[in-house]
Amino acid sequence: MAASILRRCLTTGICQRLAATATRGIHRTVPAMAVIDDKFSQAKDRLNTFKEDPGNATKLQMYALFKQATIGKCNAPKPGMMDFVGKAKWDAWNGLAEMTQDQAKQKYVDIVDELAGKETPASSPPSGEKAPASKFETIDVTNTDGVCKIMLNRPEKKNALNFQMYEEIGNALNEAGQDDSVVLAVLTGAGDYYCSGNDLGNFMNIPPDGVAKMAEEGGVILEKFVRSFIDFPKPLISLINGPAVGVSVTVLGLFDAVYATDKATFHTPFTSLGQSPEGCSSYTFPRLMGTAKASELLLFNRKITAVEAMERNLVTEVFPDHAFKQEATARVEKFAKLPKNSLQKSRNLTRDQLRETLHRVNKQECDVLVERWQSEECLMAIMNFFTAKGSKL
Repeated sequence: MAASILRRCLTTGICQRLAATATRGIHRTVPAMAVIDDKFSQAKDRLNTFKEDPGNATKLQMYALFKQATIGKCNAPKPGMMDFVGKAKWDAWNGLAEMTQDQAKQKYVDIVDELAGKETPASSPPSGEKAPASKFETIDVTNTDGVCKIMLNRPEKKNALNFQMYEEIGNALNEAGQDDSVVLAVLTGAGDYYCSGNDLGNFMNIPPDGVAKMAEEGGVILEKFVRSFIDFPKPLISLINGPAVGVSVTVLGLFDAVYATDKATFHTPFTSLGQSPEGCSSYTFPRLMGTAKASELLLFNRKITAVEAMERNLVTEVFPDHAFKQEATARVEKFAKLPKNSLQKSRNLTRDQLRETLHRVNKQECDVLVERWQSEECLMAIMNFFTAKGSKL
């Protein structure tokens, strides 16, 4: 009898302790769940207030986190190969299979907090220069003492070229070419990068049946862009203030002078992205540096330093980074004081003989790229780029 009572007491005690433990667990868990749900809801609202585009890699990751947070493991059928955007989204979501919904919500909140810290006010133009024309949104254009300065102004995107920027740079060059007050034009970049090349976001948000249309339109935009450099009637100078990638490198063969900081690098990773050269580089690079050296850049994706670029005749002169702006500006100001008409006529004597050839090369390069952009090889390479980039964020 005593043993039975003791067992009941022990059992009751254990049950009470287990109940108490479970209750404490509920009291800890429910508020924690409510907190993360609240943070997640606030993060969704905050995201809509940001002025700066976080970039396609980040948006792809956030899409996957949102689906994982609200639904759980990927339960959608895998899209077809030609549904480039759908497949990229599916792969990103499916890649979070081991992440719980609460973990996905917290990661989503963390990314929004990080993006909030990067929000910066718009910069003002340097004193003494005219404010940028309102018709340009991705570049700043100023005209001072005969120098038309075109500054790529998407520093948060490392000055990657989207379709709008292609159009605006071409328009700015055409206007500068017709403006009698302009002696020469200068192209440079805002921030730490000169230009990170083609914005691969140009390939996002394309429906499966719209790839061919995108490729054709992209080819027209690119050909027009490069043509604006070929036909620019005045001296054209580039000030490479940081790393240069892709098309921002290939068109340098069409400039009259290129000055670079010693921190600049030059990279044309076309084949690694399933694409091919543009900017007339298939013609100008072998002429400037020889076939073997040109192939290192255009075929085998080698990144070179500013000094190596100068040794290959792609860059005119390299300055220490701390003195780059002062030294390069001094060169430009000196050239702008030369007799305008003599400068222009002398420059065009060296260019007119090549103009027809350059237009032919430009057309041929764009035709090849239109084919490349529609290829499974290119689409897979770009999708893998976004997936890999998103996984590192």
